[in-house]
Amino acid sequence: MSSLPQWRRNLYILFAVQILSTAGFSLVFPFLPLYVKELGVSTVGSIEFWSGLVFSSQAVTMMFTAPIWGTIADRYGRKPMLIRASLGGAILVGAMGFAQNAEQLVLLRTLQGLVSGVIAASNALVAASTPPEKSGEALGLMQTGTWVGVAVGPLVGGVLGDAFGFRESFWITGMMLSLAAFAVIVWVREDFTPLARKDRPGFLSSYRKLIHIPDMGSLYSSTFLFSVARSVTLPIAALFVLELMGPTAAVATVTGMLMGFKAIVGSGSAVWFGRLGDRLGHPRVLLFGAVLGVLLYIPQPFVTAAWQLVVLQALTGLVQGAMVPAIGALMNLRTPAGSKGTAYGLDNSVNAGGRMIAPLIGAGVAVWFGFRGVFALTGLVYVGSVLVAWHIYRNSQRNPQNFVQPVVVEAGD
Repeated sequence: MSSLPQWRRNLYILFAVQILSTAGFSLVFPFLPLYVKELGVSTVGSIEFWSGLVFSSQAVTMMFTAPIWGTIADRYGRKPMLIRASLGGAILVGAMGFAQNAEQLVLLRTLQGLVSGVIAASNALVAASTPPEKSGEALGLMQTGTWVGVAVGPLVGGVLGDAFGFRESFWITGMMLSLAAFAVIVWVREDFTPLARKDRPGFLSSYRKLIHIPDMGSLYSSTFLFSVARSVTLPIAALFVLELMGPTAAVATVTGMLMGFKAIVGSGSAVWFGRLGDRLGHPRVLLFGAVLGVLLYIPQPFVTAAWQLVVLQALTGLVQGAMVPAIGALMNLRTPAGSKGTAYGLDNSVNAGGRMIAPLIGAGVAVWFGFRGVFALTGLVYVGSVLVAWHIYRNSQRNPQNFVQPVVVEAGD
């Protein structure tokens, strides 16, 4: 590994860190509602209400703080921000194992959103150190790491929760995140030269200039729509499987397969689609992914058996494998060298916003139109993604020079 260029050594180490971190964070997802029920509520509100807060509170705070951390990363380095996110997550997730009631758990999840952001910090560090012509491959590998962690974490978490208990699983997660931080401290190298103080843009002006870069607004729109499409079915997926199968003991297993297979397909295809984008152009891959999303969600409201839903959901992993690396690579190509942290911090914030509102929308649509209506809504969201991706593709044909290397934006207030 010592013979590899530094950017590729960083990439492989951060790929492992990505797997370890996302597996750790998602490890506790299968039993979080059960943990809330075990802890109980000391004030007012139902267990269902506090279970919802446990999931949404972290996304709310991350939506507001991620852009701030991104700007700090551009001023002081991306590696320190990655260490901060990993260690902060390790401390707070470990502390969740000591919670005495649901209110304390929600408070810790809220604080977690303030300090976490491992994925955004890792992607910003990779994007800043990778040659532009290799950005699709590199960010595709990072996306693979994310989905491997997402696929493995819940499976391991369910086993650990049953074998050792809920509290012990939080402590194990804390140790995994600590190992990720240790790996970054020891093995990751960042060649970072901060801008002189007089050349630094102000906080608000840096985001104004970022948004005014051609197609950046469209790319953030793509991130938001994809986040909504990915998250809107989460509150009802298991209930829809139950409706299709009836009350059997295998409902939880089938729901796990539905989510796990999608993550596996997404992780397996992300690197391939990233390399394809490096060769053929990332706008083409982004458009293909959005169109594929529409085609795969058209039949899902009409499924009559759980296995049909599992197969179609697994295939939607290809949509994730195509769209996420393409969006990340296009952001990398369009963002000035000194603004990578700002760009990916805002991307993380937009993603968190989608994750915050999508489950609420999905639950509301299910009440009014049934579970099948939620899958129909997801198809409509991907129609919106197609329109945005088509706009980006047309711009890439009109101004191909804008999709080859990052533009330069003058700093200033």
